Amino acid sequence: MKPFILSCESTVDMPFAEIDARGIPVLFYSYTAGGEEYADDMERDPNAQERFYQLLQKEIPTTSQLNEYQYVEFFTKLLEQGDVLHIAFGSGMTKSVQGAEAAAEKLRKQFPDRKLIVIDSLCSSSGYGLLVDAAADLRDAGKSLEEVAAWTDKMRHRVHHQFFSTDLKYFRRSGRMSGATATVASILNICPILRLNDEGRIIAYDKVRGKRNAINYILHKMEVHAKDGLDYSGKVFISNSNVPEDAKATKRAIEEKFRKINGEVRIYNIGTIIASHTGPGTVAVFFFGDERE
Repeated sequence: MKPFILSCESTVDMPFAEIDARGIPVLFYSYTAGGEEYADDMERDPNAQERFYQLLQKEIPTTSQLNEYQYVEFFTKLLEQGDVLHIAFGSGMTKSVQGAEAAAEKLRKQFPDRKLIVIDSLCSSSGYGLLVDAAADLRDAGKSLEEVAAWTDKMRHRVHHQFFSTDLKYFRRSGRMSGATATVASILNICPILRLNDEGRIIAYDKVRGKRNAINYILHKMEVHAKDGLDYSGKVFISNSNVPEDAKATKRAIEEKFRKINGEVRIYNIGTIIASHTGPGTVAVFFFGDERE
């Protein structure tokens, strides 16, 4: 028996089979394209990713927040089984966590003998997944709900998200970059370098020419910010939006430079919700380090 129920949302950008195997219930987001609604599939359907990128060529999908009712329904089923620690998608990306907190306040009155804690992860994509994965490790080691909640609340500020984009067409289509800027950047082979700040918001803070320079830049930032620098011994996750070869090249570079990493660097797909906003061509690296600026 596990000491409590740890739950999360589909935007952890890890395969559902992997999350489910760890006994972590998931609340799913959805997106709309072509007048139809699709679940953020987490690779349950092997054709879902391909279908998504085909849709993306035609239009920009729309995504929506999870509402209070969805959280009430989700939490109720869990509270009927035991105490719950829910780690939510970062508020820098969505305000859904407000619905989670409102639902929790309501349900604490309905289940006075149960504990229900909601934590705003301040993380995104597989960085959010890295935080949930580490919390699951602590839960499995026998730590209490309160101990894991306190650790998560502290460490959410220390999950670094460093990423770059190699395809700026989508930035232009979505209005995040002017057509002229995107065209010039593409001609010059420029990759924007981005990160999440302490509030979980995306910050574009530099740019380099070419993928190799982008990878080297992120490795430098990892050396500066990772716990113990080149001796970093924690886990590293990589996520990508339809550029697996770039993700593999990034993995090789990290494993060559950081020799004490805990296990193999894991590569995941950026899920459909986050990819609806980033488009294809993004590679992100996640690790634990100092507090995000």
